[in-house]
Amino acid sequence: MTTSSIATVSQRRSVHVALWVLQVLLAAFFVFASVPKLLGDPMTVQMFGLIGLGQWFRYLTGALELLGAIGLLVPRLAGLAALGLAGVMIGATITQLFVFGSPALASMPFVLCLVFLAIAWGRRRSIPLVNR
Repeated sequence: MTTSSIATVSQRRSVHVALWVLQVLLAAFFVFASVPKLLGDPMTVQMFGLIGLGQWFRYLTGALELLGAIGLLVPRLAGLAALGLAGVMIGATITQLFVFGSPALASMPFVLCLVFLAIAWGRRRSIPLVNR
């Protein structure tokens, strides 16, 4: 093995480890984020009431966050889960901007969307449609 091929392998391994660390941290974050939605925390119920789509949307959002968090920890599902959570974060960004009128609060889901897209790119080989 040449020095450049060793460096390339080492770099790929570092990216792989960094992605896993990020995935585990985000999975934990989204498990905790989904709990108030699924258990009916009064503040969360009120917030989703303001959105105006009904409480079914709170359950859907909580379920998508929980399933996405679990998917981030499953190698075959990690890329697809990251794409799904990016979609949830696009919805959260739009909701913060247009329903709540809060550009400052919209920055967090927007940044998370970009992070999930980076994870999806890094795990693109696990996404079935990309491998065709």
